[in-house]
Amino acid sequence: MPTPPGIAYINQEYVPVEDAKISVLDWGFLHSDATYDVVHVWKQRFFRLNDHIDRFLESARRIHLELPVGRSELGRILAECVSRSGHEDAYVEMILTRGASPTFSRDPRDAENKLICFAIPFGWILRPDQRETGLSIAISELQRIPPESVDPRVKNYHWLDFVMGLYDAYDRGAENVILKDASGNLTEGPGFNVFVVDGQTLSTPKRGVLEGITRRTAIELARKLNFQVEERDVQTDELSKADEAFATSTAGGIMPITRINNASVGDGRAGPITKRLIEAYWEKHNHPDWSVGVAEILSQK
Repeated sequence: MPTPPGIAYINQEYVPVEDAKISVLDWGFLHSDATYDVVHVWKQRFFRLNDHIDRFLESARRIHLELPVGRSELGRILAECVSRSGHEDAYVEMILTRGASPTFSRDPRDAENKLICFAIPFGWILRPDQRETGLSIAISELQRIPPESVDPRVKNYHWLDFVMGLYDAYDRGAENVILKDASGNLTEGPGFNVFVVDGQTLSTPKRGVLEGITRRTAIELARKLNFQVEERDVQTDELSKADEAFATSTAGGIMPITRINNASVGDGRAGPITKRLIEAYWEKHNHPDWSVGVAEILSQK
């Protein structure tokens, strides 16, 4: 089956993505026992790389995984994947799996943790030419896995709730989905956080969500633009009644949400606050405090 063109780092070597394979006995495959993070490269510059690595290392610590390389070496591996891929704009993933036990032991402490990284062409949840139209999203009655069971702050592959939610959304004529928690509050979608805009105030769910790097970026930019930002429980009807709404993700940045459950959000187009944040977000991609060049990382000793 064809795969996107790219380069992977696996078993301490660089190979074409289509040749990167793990054992069927790896706990990451058998039990979704892994953590990962995704950083993007735009015009040969990583965006907020240190923040993504910080989160990756903290996720590994929380679930008792040990990275087999140091932090700086991890950065070099990611940059090397991008450089060898030849991509100007790239989707770059770092994965740490529990690995496999040499004896197929059922004790996770016996497994040998495995690092895998890859770079493929940049992928969009919502392409730039679709921003005015925006995302059409359904709010599913399926419940998000509760944080008491799986901590969503640890980026993970426990996506079956999201996948079933997507099928629910497709059946209802929507493109994507947001799941609720047991109390009926909004949580997140598959790979994105959500914000609602009421006047000059932006609100985003605080509990039961991955604390996304793009979410953090949107909060920081909004405050710099003198908007009020609240991290709190957000009810379902707040989204449908919002003046504006948007999603945030590494795979596309800040993206307008214009339809909820087949009804328009606001006037059904990207709103003025969302547009200001989109502009500010992409402007930061060349700023040295927010980005670092692939060649710059590889030139460091």
